[in-house]
Amino acid sequence: MAIFLNENSRIIVQGMTGAEGMKHTTRMLKSGSNIVGGVNPRKAGETVEIDGTSLPVFGTVAEAMAATGANVSVIFVPPAFAKAAIVEAIDAEIGLAVAITEGIPVHDSAAAWAYNVAKGQKTRLIGPNCPGIISPGKSNAGITPSDITGPGPIGLVSKSGTLTYQMMFELRDIGMSTAIGIGGDPVIGTTHIDALAAFEADPETKAIVLIGEIGGDSEEKAAEYIKKHVTKPVVAYVAGFTAPEGKTMGHAGAIVSGSAGTAQAKKEAFEAAGVKVGKTPSETAALMREVYKSLPA
Repeated sequence: MAIFLNENSRIIVQGMTGAEGMKHTTRMLKSGSNIVGGVNPRKAGETVEIDGTSLPVFGTVAEAMAATGANVSVIFVPPAFAKAAIVEAIDAEIGLAVAITEGIPVHDSAAAWAYNVAKGQKTRLIGPNCPGIISPGKSNAGITPSDITGPGPIGLVSKSGTLTYQMMFELRDIGMSTAIGIGGDPVIGTTHIDALAAFEADPETKAIVLIGEIGGDSEEKAAEYIKKHVTKPVVAYVAGFTAPEGKTMGHAGAIVSGSAGTAQAKKEAFEAAGVKVGKTPSETAALMREVYKSLPA
């Protein structure tokens, strides 16, 4: 089993014909993803050849869905045009839209998020500014390396792309059901809580790793949710314990206000919810390995 993405996912790539789109479409194909086409209004009707696979280019997401049965879109569109691309995916009511683009203005992300809510949230939006989602052995929608872990019973949700990859690698002996990089921007489509709820409902996911970072309050909210609704074991890591006070770090969402949003405050919130918190990614992986060994067969 997996969440949000599986072997039946049919993926289109908005911006496939651009440099980043082509590079990562090639990588997704090599990892076994079922890529069925791309979207670029200026190149509609053309065909792109990638490693022996012919991929049609469509003018709109709706056209691509009608022709291919696509139910997932991965968005590799420059920041200035990303909001329009996300809105187009929402208008077409595609089931899952994964916005990889970094540097989208927060106002645009907020507008796209609000538009999706107004339209009834028929589209699950992951991102922006994220590595995407991978269900190892089944499908990969985004830029996550596919060869660092295999399928298994651990669910992973992370704000950080590189820490997603590290945790997948550290737990490669156990494997992942699904790993989701939700992004670290102030406004994102899928939250820690959304992923926790899905992993809780997935019978094949036995335990969950959550990676957060300083800034905002999504980790504190996730801790409260875990306390009330999650029965599976969760371990967590919070990036930013060594961040100098008053200095802006990394993601746009990593803004600390007073004591709120600090790594220590998040750690305490998780521990109050019964979540073990590692001091480093490697220690967090070791905690998960201990938890996994204690699970009933």
